[in-house]
Amino acid sequence: MINTAYITHSLCGLHNMGEHHPESPHRLAAINDRLIASGLMNFLIPYEAPRAQLIHLQQVHSQDYINHIFNASPSIGFHHIDDDTVMNVHSLEAALCGAGAGVMAVDLVMKKKVHNAFCAIRPPGHHAEHNRAMGFCFFNNIAVATAHALEEYKLERVAIVDFDVHHGNGTEDIFMDDPRVLYCSTFQHPFFPYSGTVSQSERLLHFPLPAGSDGTLMREIMTQRALPTIDEFAPQLVLISAGFDAHKLDPLAHLRWTESDFIWLTQRLQEVAVKHSEGRIVSMLEGGYDLEALGRSATGHIRVLLEG
Repeated sequence: MINTAYITHSLCGLHNMGEHHPESPHRLAAINDRLIASGLMNFLIPYEAPRAQLIHLQQVHSQDYINHIFNASPSIGFHHIDDDTVMNVHSLEAALCGAGAGVMAVDLVMKKKVHNAFCAIRPPGHHAEHNRAMGFCFFNNIAVATAHALEEYKLERVAIVDFDVHHGNGTEDIFMDDPRVLYCSTFQHPFFPYSGTVSQSERLLHFPLPAGSDGTLMREIMTQRALPTIDEFAPQLVLISAGFDAHKLDPLAHLRWTESDFIWLTQRLQEVAVKHSEGRIVSMLEGGYDLEALGRSATGHIRVLLEG
């Protein structure tokens, strides 16, 4: 086992968008419980996520947008940003901790205090655009982490691999014109947010997958197309938007992946990181809404990180 950070915050469990909302606090509990039951929690190095500072948010979001989210935070009850994206009294602090977890994770791996890190956070972030909240997301956590790596450590090449079942429109929006960032996304299509079908750069790798397809197609695409391109890019840091909603049991989507597919993909990304970035990986939770499948899949993903 190598040094793997497990970064979370209790506030992430207090963000609640309503009793029947699929992006629920139970998601973090499902991961935590499975890690304890598997014995892996004993090998992880726990860290409490700090709140992201304003400067970290400003690197990926406009000041007007940041002000909008802060002002939307309710003192009681709920505030609907849109039909799916809702704030309660704890949501702002949870979102700040989610973004701050990414900053901490980058610092830990870049300073070689740990080999890699998993951020068990919510709300998720990859749908949040430069100027817009959507899809359960307020601040773009993976983008905040990436921008921090680029600015603080002057990295020249960072790869983001997003295997959430939904295209990460927000992450792509933020880094579309940044030649230092390669963004690779596998996602069900057609499906929310109905983006990602047209690539405007060779650094934006889009791999739409038809409903009903299983992990075999994903493995073929990654092996033949995605991984060679990422390898050629030679990233100095690998970040993962780790959504587990491509699982066949997930209630919100229609792909047919299993835990073994997430494990396989994590192993391939681990190989890239070992080859090009001294094993540095920062993985951040995105989606995954069947609690049993989420717990098993995330645990398999983390086991690979621990094995190095």
